Amino acid sequence: MAEEFSLDDPTQLLEAASDFVLYPGPQTEASAKEFLDRFPLPVLINALQTKGDVPGLENALVACLERIFKTKYGASLIPHYMPFVQVGLKADSQLVRSLACKTVSCFLEHSDEIIPSPARIIIDYNLYPLLLDCLLYGNEQVATASMDAIKKLAGLSGGMDIIFPSNNNEAMHLGNLGGRSSSLGRVRVLALIVKLFSVSDSVASVIYSSNLLSLFEVEINNKNDALVTLSVLELLYELADIQHGTEFLSKTALLHSLSSIISNASTESILRSRAMMISGRLLSKENIYMSVDESMIQGAALILSSSPPAARHVIDAAFDRQGHGKQLSALHALGNIVGESRPDNEIILNGDAEESLRRLIYETASKSSKLAPSGLLLSVLQQDSEIRLAGYRVITGMVSRPWFLMEVCSKQEIINIVTDANTVATKIDMEVRYKCCQSIHKAFMSSSKLINDPALAGIVAKLQETVRSGPYLSRKHHEAQPLVRTADRF
Repeated sequence: MAEEFSLDDPTQLLEAASDFVLYPGPQTEASAKEFLDRFPLPVLINALQTKGDVPGLENALVACLERIFKTKYGASLIPHYMPFVQVGLKADSQLVRSLACKTVSCFLEHSDEIIPSPARIIIDYNLYPLLLDCLLYGNEQVATASMDAIKKLAGLSGGMDIIFPSNNNEAMHLGNLGGRSSSLGRVRVLALIVKLFSVSDSVASVIYSSNLLSLFEVEINNKNDALVTLSVLELLYELADIQHGTEFLSKTALLHSLSSIISNASTESILRSRAMMISGRLLSKENIYMSVDESMIQGAALILSSSPPAARHVIDAAFDRQGHGKQLSALHALGNIVGESRPDNEIILNGDAEESLRRLIYETASKSSKLAPSGLLLSVLQQDSEIRLAGYRVITGMVSRPWFLMEVCSKQEIINIVTDANTVATKIDMEVRYKCCQSIHKAFMSSSKLINDPALAGIVAKLQETVRSGPYLSRKHHEAQPLVRTADRF
């Protein structure tokens, strides 16, 4: 092939490929066909393999072929050149390996229009092990391209059988792959699992059944490499945000592991902060209670009732002004723990958890210069808009508890800030502040003792006016007034 399809003057190809790549917008089927009529695919492949001494030729050809294979016409040619894709996946050049991975993606993306059984092609040419090799040992671009190709494979008929073999002892099983890889390789395997988990709940179910989520537990319990732990926590944060993530994550011991990180005072603050955010994200999902195994304590109650209670560190961080990011994360996590995003009938937890929450709040206050929870709240509301917004969420969840409602009422400044529409600017902020006002007002209305207290009549009236005005109409708008003045005369 080298002689038959070699070019006397590769600079012509370099110029043509560069022009093709620089064409604005996506390439059309016609433009791809026209280019390949001038430079057939074997010529391009041969030039890519030989490269010669032409500077920039490899870059131009890789970019050119990427654009060609994204067209239906280009993708239709891929099955005829699978041996070269196979070679590309093993190439020394990272650019060529990345191109080969993307070529597999293009083939799988258009496979329904090309061939009846794409999974068979992947098996016949042994491409899946090569993709995994690219995942583990390629540079960042190669690893990302490999993950994208494997994710597309998971969505096709027969693809799941390739990725999740029935024999768990097979070398290509993701669980075994992670176990014998470097720290970077293990993180990449977990990143692939996150991508696959997002494909569908059926794929997520296979991942759970294959015990692959335990790989996350192993890594976050590993105290030897903080950077790896942080990377895994970032991936776990993505996993927790997937729609069906809670259903499966809540059946694992991950909440226990996260609680251990939060509770360990010797753990680096950035790790504890991330663990708080993940716990808060998991506990905020409405289906957390339906998903948790019966033998496991319900989400928020677990954080509050563990020994020592992990929530202690969340609460301490929520009212510690020394680190903005850490405080913000902790406030949002606390808002989720106390029920801001749960249905009204599920906000209050069991007796032990509620008593632990009350004790922890008062203990934190007593150790601060504010001395009382009301002082802590006011301190939060007097900070910047991000912190204040998170504070509104905490109040929304907490105010259903009579003792906390009394703390809110004990400082007029708290009510003044919460009912002041001028403290918020964006639509989301307005809605969060309004929800906070509604929650305080509702808690008042449910307490005959407070609603009939003459000393609190002003607070009640202010809350009623704010609730009646709605989230967006509370600002006082000044209508334009005509201005009458004597005309200037020359």
